[in-house]
Amino acid sequence: MKETLAAFKKDRFIRNIGWMGASELVIRVFRLFTTVILARFLSAEDYGLAAIVLTTYEFIRVFTRNGIADKIVQADASEVEELCRTAYGLNWVIAGVLFTAQCLASLAIAGFYGNSNLILPICLIAITYLIYPLAMVQTALIRRENRLNILALISSVQVSTDNVLTAIFALAGWGMWAIIFPKFLVAPIWIILTFKHHSWRMTQSVTFAKWRQITSFATRILGVELLTIFRENIDYLLIGRFVGLQALGVYYFAFNAGLGMSLSVINAIRVSLFSDLCNLNSQPVLFAQRYLQSLRKIAFMIVPLVVLQSSLAPFYIPLVFGQKWVERGAVPILMLICCSALSRPFADAASLMFRAFGQPQIELRWNVIFTVCLATGIWVGTQWGILGAAIAVMATHLVLQPIYTVWATWKTLPKVLQEAKG
Repeated sequence: MKETLAAFKKDRFIRNIGWMGASELVIRVFRLFTTVILARFLSAEDYGLAAIVLTTYEFIRVFTRNGIADKIVQADASEVEELCRTAYGLNWVIAGVLFTAQCLASLAIAGFYGNSNLILPICLIAITYLIYPLAMVQTALIRRENRLNILALISSVQVSTDNVLTAIFALAGWGMWAIIFPKFLVAPIWIILTFKHHSWRMTQSVTFAKWRQITSFATRILGVELLTIFRENIDYLLIGRFVGLQALGVYYFAFNAGLGMSLSVINAIRVSLFSDLCNLNSQPVLFAQRYLQSLRKIAFMIVPLVVLQSSLAPFYIPLVFGQKWVERGAVPILMLICCSALSRPFADAASLMFRAFGQPQIELRWNVIFTVCLATGIWVGTQWGILGAAIAVMATHLVLQPIYTVWATWKTLPKVLQEAKG
């Protein structure tokens, strides 16, 4: 036991995943508590209005995951300060554009749904875009320094506070605003805690000297994020269109119940691994060793988790969620979708290897190919209902992602090691 604990403390990659995983666990506990309260105190109309507001926000917010922070994490030490000053200015430009775009979108959305009550909450939540640029550079530097325990702490405090405030406002009868208003209130928490844990400040004038270097890297990352958002929703759109809304409800439940825990672990692995690889991208031999070690550790964590969750589904679905989901056929759907998680972190690791070496264009090309194949597979699968769609999701992931992982590893590591010897 002591040896295991000592190994945990020594292994930064595992330790970072532990911190991020603990953060996800805390967030999920608070979210469960809030979900129960919302279900009791909000009307269906309140839920519907909040869903429209948050969907609009999430769709536009994807443009904040634009790769600027990743460039700071990946860059050489000699370039970091000037890149930070450029990134600071770019973040404010992007924030202003997104704020304006969301406010204008509120008018169109209110007109589309015939409900002017949507305008104010959509505009209010857009103010968060004008708050977060204050600490985006510091957040990237914390990631660069591999202090993911700090990010885990900040995320836990912010999201937990969001959920607590949501529950309080719901109990007070605020309706839709119980979900919307906390998103605006908790934004300063990120700023305060980030400022506390990192000393970087914008003490010099803003410069755009490195904007081409940042945008050439960041636009490809943004392309990957947009394709990811598309992939995360294409199955819902196709199933709703070709199979029906009731079937979509069963599939949506199975997807979230089956992949929720696994995706939390996978996301923790992504954040931890990228910081780890970027720290070694100038040391090819150590980089190759760390990458291969990470693949083994990912297998050790993900495979038992997915196998256990999938095999226990027939027992915990009726016990936790109710017999009605078993009767509607959700269990086999959940098991199939859950198995699709087996290959996801390995493909992520391969993509992050390219990103760490400043080659996000290869990651982008892979995402285009994979997205087209997945969408085509799901469309074909819907001809046999949601079971066919779930089989298509599992098969596409388990066939294509291992091929990509092996190709990326064989293409990159020998070349890296050969250049190191030369």
